[in-house]
Amino acid sequence: MSQTIYLRNAALRNITKRTIRLYSNLPLSVPITLPNGKIYEQPTGLFINGNFVPSVNKKTTPVIDPSTEQMITKVYKADNDDVNIAVKAAKAAFDNNWSTSDPELRAKVLFKLADLIEQNSETLAAIESMDNGKSLLCSRGDVDLVSKYLRSCGGWADKLYGNVIDTGKEHFAYSVKEPLGVCGQIIPWNFPLLMWSWKIGPALVTGNTVVLKPAETTPLSALFAAQLCKEAGIPDGVVNIIPGSGRVIGEGLCKHPDVKKIAFTGSTATGRTIMKNAADTVKKVTLELGGKSPNIVFADADLDKAVKNIAHGIFFNSGEVCCAGSRVYVQDSVYEEVLEKFQQYTASLKVGNPFDKDTFQGAQTSQKQLEKILGYVKKGEEEGARVVIGGKRRGSKGYFVEPTIFADVKEDMKIVKDEIFGPIVTVSKFSTVDDVVAKANDSQYGLAAGIHTKDVNKAINVSRRIKAGTIWINTYNAFHQSVPFGGFGQSGIGREMGSAALDNYTQVKSIRMALDNPKL
Repeated sequence: MSQTIYLRNAALRNITKRTIRLYSNLPLSVPITLPNGKIYEQPTGLFINGNFVPSVNKKTTPVIDPSTEQMITKVYKADNDDVNIAVKAAKAAFDNNWSTSDPELRAKVLFKLADLIEQNSETLAAIESMDNGKSLLCSRGDVDLVSKYLRSCGGWADKLYGNVIDTGKEHFAYSVKEPLGVCGQIIPWNFPLLMWSWKIGPALVTGNTVVLKPAETTPLSALFAAQLCKEAGIPDGVVNIIPGSGRVIGEGLCKHPDVKKIAFTGSTATGRTIMKNAADTVKKVTLELGGKSPNIVFADADLDKAVKNIAHGIFFNSGEVCCAGSRVYVQDSVYEEVLEKFQQYTASLKVGNPFDKDTFQGAQTSQKQLEKILGYVKKGEEEGARVVIGGKRRGSKGYFVEPTIFADVKEDMKIVKDEIFGPIVTVSKFSTVDDVVAKANDSQYGLAAGIHTKDVNKAINVSRRIKAGTIWINTYNAFHQSVPFGGFGQSGIGREMGSAALDNYTQVKSIRMALDNPKL
């Protein structure tokens, strides 16, 4: 047999294998053994109208463990037909009493869902670490905030107040807040379950229904939590989860005429596309996008605490955090001292198996992200920056990167300007408050910032001058379910958490009624 015929037949065999893999009769749930030895049942179907179902075209997609590079399982992959089915189910649920349900009911199911998240917290944390690659330390923190936030949302159910407006004795005027309808929600891969809760909670408490697309690489916790929605008593069709391609499902939700709102968390570039696609049907859009956040250390700070905070600010969650403090600015009089302490502390951080007890930094989420990060290390070195520590892949199996500190950087370098989304930080000097404020604000982003100082007046002054949606003082990544989070500039539109998040999911109706003059 000629080599040409052999190669052609080999190619056909590969296509056949790939077709079998992508078009399969996958069970709607499969048992999975977690790295900690626990076995749990993982849903693999789309969650539509209260049931797990295969996608219309029966396509599946593999889910990879970033720590081992091995396939965990496959899940069904939605397409446009599934978007239409899910939106139809969500619209029917909205029209069939959910939108006008008693606040007490919405509170009850969200409280129950929060309880179920807590009861399954160790399983959910393990799923996150296996699916995303983050350390179990980080995953447990995520799950804890998920339950707290859902419970907080439930507490708002009977507090969505309108207003009575005094317009004179001849009229009675008031306003009410009403839900929007079906909300399309698109979440990222860096905090799969946490972003799930940040979208689901405010939408449901305000009387909306949702069709949510988890990231294609990290769909497992969203599907597992979907079955908890059913157990919590959330009516069928109110929550629908459809894993699939961001391009296909995202565009389908943005352009669907029955979807009234889009909520997206992800890159700024994709956020722009979301806005364009949603424009034809004039949807309400909220975006939580990228960042290149400054983290400032003044000479009067508690330097040991500051060093821990700046390390947590960049290396937490393997650096895959939109608000990561990836630009560190240190006052010149303590620059060398802080850089040395930072290097020593970074060297002490354990990188490796997410399930090991002392691991702080796990794997990056994908091969693509690993390559992107290492590419930026190369760019930094080419531009003349100095690697203080790190800069290499850790091991040959799994997507691990050494936590990396760059010094001797200039403000126009790519590693200073671009959002890298990994464990890479630049450290620069500054001399005065005006100097560091100018550098901090020299960015298209405005998601977050950190300030480290013992001077309260200085902290307040600088926090007011920095153009960012969240300012942390003598801490970093200190999230709370009642504190709004979101960005300025190209870091987004709208807010997550707190009462501000509820505004994203309501619309105001004004009512004015003429009154007859009373007859005595």
